[in-house]
Amino acid sequence: MAIQMQVAHSSRVKGVAVFAAGPYYCAQGSLWAAYYNCTTPSDLTPLPAPEVLRTHADRLAREGQIDPVANLSAARVWFFSGGQDRTVDRSVVQAAMRFYTSFNARPYAFVDDKGAGHAMITAGAGNACGSSSSPFINDCDYDAAGGLLEHLLGPLKPAAEKEGGRLVEFDQKPFAAGNPYSISLADDGYAYVPAACATEHCRVHVAFHGCRQSADHVGERFAREAGYNRWADTNRLIVLYPQTIARYFLVYNPRGCWDWWGYTGAQYATKAAPQIRAVMSMVERLGTARD
Repeated sequence: MAIQMQVAHSSRVKGVAVFAAGPYYCAQGSLWAAYYNCTTPSDLTPLPAPEVLRTHADRLAREGQIDPVANLSAARVWFFSGGQDRTVDRSVVQAAMRFYTSFNARPYAFVDDKGAGHAMITAGAGNACGSSSSPFINDCDYDAAGGLLEHLLGPLKPAAEKEGGRLVEFDQKPFAAGNPYSISLADDGYAYVPAACATEHCRVHVAFHGCRQSADHVGERFAREAGYNRWADTNRLIVLYPQTIARYFLVYNPRGCWDWWGYTGAQYATKAAPQIRAVMSMVERLGTARD
């Protein structure tokens, strides 16, 4: 989802960090492809070539459905693949990196030297490093949030010893035409707001939770334990934690994933995608909000 939002709005979203995910438009509207080709590819269900996916991005850009792909050459990109991840194969993450480097994206980083399972990686919170179980936050003695933020934003001030800002719960309904349920969004999302950002302009980092990692599944644990907030406090950074929900009828999203295969419609990977529109509206609202 982070890749989709960055590619769709590359004129405004300047970088992307991804834990165990494939290239833009990998599923091409197919749940089957999402489950097989784009997670654990095989000879029978091969991973789409990044070059083919680039042609789709080129077409969508020509049609004005996403921003010009020329912007991607300036994108800062950071990718992570865990050595014990059996949910998303390393080759899938490598393909995501190749998608970006096909546009000469610089600088880029690929972290794959940790024995991690399928999870958000921290330096002190969560399960054992090799785990792939709820809440999908693993202690690998590696501060992934700090590493990716420094790659995306440049040199940072040291993280705060403890959080000093506020985790604010907000109503997501105004950003989803009053009906977030229709696009598998929760009624409420979260934003971490450092004290300085209540009165001063701050940058925004959007932290998309993974499948089975929304508040519907793990409460506030991702928003509180993923590792971003202490860095936000000292670097004038608001962290937006939008939230999905699981759905089983009409919209089929039983694990509460973000839509990266098309359950909200054919435009799921474009600027017109319902979830992308909703999250971008949240970002725009943060740009005008003051206590």
